[in-house]
Amino acid sequence: MESPRLSTPQLVAAMPEIVAIARAAGALVMETYERDGRDATSATPSTAKSDGSPLTEADTRSHACIVAALSARFPAVPIVSEEDATDATAPATLLSGCWLVDPLDGTKEFLKRSGEFTVNIAYVEDGIPLLGVVVAPVSGHAWYAGPSGAWRDGPDGSIQLAVRTHIASEPLRIVASRDHTGAAVRALLARLPDAETVAVGSSLKFCRVAEGAADLYFRDGPTMPWDTAAAQAVLVQAGGGVFGLDGRPLRYRELRTANAPFVAVGDCAIPWRTWMDGGATT
Repeated sequence: MESPRLSTPQLVAAMPEIVAIARAAGALVMETYERDGRDATSATPSTAKSDGSPLTEADTRSHACIVAALSARFPAVPIVSEEDATDATAPATLLSGCWLVDPLDGTKEFLKRSGEFTVNIAYVEDGIPLLGVVVAPVSGHAWYAGPSGAWRDGPDGSIQLAVRTHIASEPLRIVASRDHTGAAVRALLARLPDAETVAVGSSLKFCRVAEGAADLYFRDGPTMPWDTAAAQAVLVQAGGGVFGLDGRPLRYRELRTANAPFVAVGDCAIPWRTWMDGGATT
C-alpha cells in the first residue's frame, strides 16, 4: 500500500516546521553534550547497536522528539529512523513518500566531543529526496532545502546556498570523512596531489560542498539512506549532485540497505569519473 505524497505547496509550507523540529531535537542533543562537558564524571555512556555503531542517550532523545513531532503533523506518512531501523514494522522498501531520519549523525564525533555532528530529516518520494534539513547543534546552523531552493541559517544570518563553479586552473577542494576514509578515497587523493583536503564529520561534508566551501566529497565506506538523504537534498537544490560510481544519481528505495559508494559534487561538470579511473586530472 502506497503512503500519501506531499505536494509541492505542502513541502514548501512544511519547511519551517521541519527546521523547527530538527532544532528542537538538536537542543535535546545539546543538553546531553553540555552536561557531559560540565562534568566529566557524567560522560554519556554508549551501547553498541547490531552494526557495531554506538548508541547514546542523545540519539534516543532526539529520535523520540522527531518521531513524535512528525507523527503528529503528518500522521499518514511513514517514518524510518536510524534508531528504529531494526523494527519489523518499519518499511524496508520505499513505495512512495516517507520521512528518513538520523537523530544524531556523527555519534562518534559526539563522543569525541569534536562538535561535528548533526540532526538530519529528509522527505523522500519515489527514491528522491525532495526536502532535507541538516542542523548542527553546536554551531547553531541549519542547512535546509525544498522545492524553492536551499539555504543556510544560523547566528551569522541567513544565505541562499549555491555551489562553487570549479575552475580547472585552481586547486580542487576535497572534503573527506574523519573516520571512514577508505582505500578508494586514498587512491583518488593520490591522483590529485595538488588538491586541498579537509576532514569533516557527519553530514557537514555535503553542506561544505553545498555552500561552495568544497568541490567534491567521495565516500567509499558504508552509509545508510538516513545518513545521506537530507544532505543530498540540500546539495542538489544548491546546484550540485550526488552520484553512484556509474554516474547515476543516488536514489533511495531499499531503506534498510547500505548505499553504494558515491560522489557528491558541487559543479556537476567536474570530471570525477576520469579521476576515479586514474585518468588525467584536468
